[in-house]
Amino acid sequence: MRQITALAFAAVTIFAANAHAADDSSRGKTLFEANCAACHTTVPGKQGFGPSLAEVAGRPAGSLPGYKFTDAMANSGLHWDAKTLGEFLEGSTKKVPGTAMDYTVSNADDRTAIVAYLATLGDGSKIAGPAAASPPVPKGGPTQQELLGAANSRDWLYATKDYSGARFADLRQVNVKNASQLRPVCLYRTDLSTPTQTNPLVYDGIMYATFENSVAAIDAATCRQKWVYKWNPKGPSISFSNRGVAIKDGVLVRGTSDGYLIALDMGEGRLIWSKKIAEQKDGQYLSMPPLMFEDTVIYGPAGADFGPKNWVGAFRIATGEAVWRFNLIPDDGEPGADTWSDPKSRTHGGGSLWTPLSFDPGSGTLYLPVGNPSPDFYGELRPGANLYTNSVVALDVRTGKLKWYKQFVPHDVHDTDLTQVSPLFSASVNGKRRNLMSVTGKDGLLRIMDRDTQEIVFELPITTRSNVDAEPTVEGIHRCPGLLGGVEWNGPSYNPLTKTLFAASVDWCGTFTITPQPPGFISAAHYYGGGVTPDPHDSARGWLTAIDAVTGKVRWKKQWGTPMSAALVTTAGGLIFTGSMDYDFVAMNAANGDILYKFNTGGSIGGGVITYEVKGKQYVATTSGVVSGFHGGSGPSSIVVFALK
Repeated sequence: MRQITALAFAAVTIFAANAHAADDSSRGKTLFEANCAACHTTVPGKQGFGPSLAEVAGRPAGSLPGYKFTDAMANSGLHWDAKTLGEFLEGSTKKVPGTAMDYTVSNADDRTAIVAYLATLGDGSKIAGPAAASPPVPKGGPTQQELLGAANSRDWLYATKDYSGARFADLRQVNVKNASQLRPVCLYRTDLSTPTQTNPLVYDGIMYATFENSVAAIDAATCRQKWVYKWNPKGPSISFSNRGVAIKDGVLVRGTSDGYLIALDMGEGRLIWSKKIAEQKDGQYLSMPPLMFEDTVIYGPAGADFGPKNWVGAFRIATGEAVWRFNLIPDDGEPGADTWSDPKSRTHGGGSLWTPLSFDPGSGTLYLPVGNPSPDFYGELRPGANLYTNSVVALDVRTGKLKWYKQFVPHDVHDTDLTQVSPLFSASVNGKRRNLMSVTGKDGLLRIMDRDTQEIVFELPITTRSNVDAEPTVEGIHRCPGLLGGVEWNGPSYNPLTKTLFAASVDWCGTFTITPQPPGFISAAHYYGGGVTPDPHDSARGWLTAIDAVTGKVRWKKQWGTPMSAALVTTAGGLIFTGSMDYDFVAMNAANGDILYKFNTGGSIGGGVITYEVKGKQYVATTSGVVSGFHGGSGPSSIVVFALK
């Protein structure tokens, strides 16, 4: 993360418990005085440009009272034992990415000598790390009432704006007439170049966003950092992609790459609790944005491509205590288990949650977009429809009991995740008021479904679709969409004023194959029974389609020069805000798709795009940076904020 101070020199971290030989320490003292003493004292409590190195041996990193460390060092989680300190000395920025100190002692004998000298300066193991105080009682909002009214809020309170997932802001200060006068007003740039798919949230002038395993709170109008918290993984991770946080009553919750659900105090960024809920060895990681309601947070693991047996659950916001769990891959005797003809195949059946949920507070119904089954491509190992993969699953939010489900791609052999179960909206269809839901996924279809009857009102393709039902062969079949086609982690936006849906999609085909022999499950490895060779990257395109949400009529359609995976926002000012893989943030006329303003952010855009108001002024923010290992992209993980000049 960004640095708030600089550590002056490398010797702060140099200690090895086994290096006490007198000749080494004597030579080490000479080396220290020649190279380190200008910045570091050896007097306890007396700081130089860098911290005192008295009692550095055994000290927790970033813990010395009276010295302000960089965020990178303070949040590193390191303890200066011999192994860790040796690795740091060999390359400081490699060991602690983001530290302002870039220094290397290349000679191993010199390193040994210096650490031997520092070992004579006292034992730092008695210096405690950050105090483990009892969990603070957080204060603040947003309250449950504010979350229920998020659709009309000047803030951005959920990954998709509000529980319905409309991605619509009732703001019109920036509009069709003046959008060309937008200008960047601030930039928040991290030191990471990692998948940047986060959906930032804004409450009371503060923005909250995830970057890998870190969370940053910044001023939403100036980009000035308020705090940053870095979770240090306690074990291995399959994926570092993360799509955001949830906030309520002064508490922020997110998932981590190594399977922990964690809660932070929104005011200070301090850890309240952490709970291990997923296992890397089982093929799980946590990437979806949580949903909070009443006293619970709803969450479930991702990782279907690695062969887990996934679920969704509710946890107490105050403690992390488990409340209920629903198996997305059923256990023996549960409804849906009989759709797996071979019971053993359910053990590694997949079924990810990796995209936003939606929620109808009026009926207490939680809607889940459940992803693909495992193994990918090789369907012979899991005969049957494979519930509840590629299904909309409706649960009672308070109990986790199943209300209904609808499967859209039974027995998937193309990794055709169902990804989006929003927006939710109501409209008059043929003179009858109906409660509707937009359902999209990697199959490239947009469907409008009556969520009371599960009747499909209409469906239409929003990207190229060809050979969609052809099963993979050893020789290979060409199919559109490919592995990365259709609708990915950001879904459609709905403007209730014009009753228009706006849907972005990826147009990228590929050749699907299966392996000659059935695959075997290997812990933490892709559980693939085949693969997809994508068409050349320069042939990949995107589509942005405006659709009458009641009739399904296409109002306009624009092809994009790159895949479109960035979020869409529509506003009362008649605008769409989004971004592209070729670095451009764009403001468009929602009536016809004309581009009114664009700005090169210096990085690819494939994450969240939001708009909000602070002290009466409307702002628009976009993420920028690497998109993913599959989709590519470039640039440091950043947020760029715009307003009228």
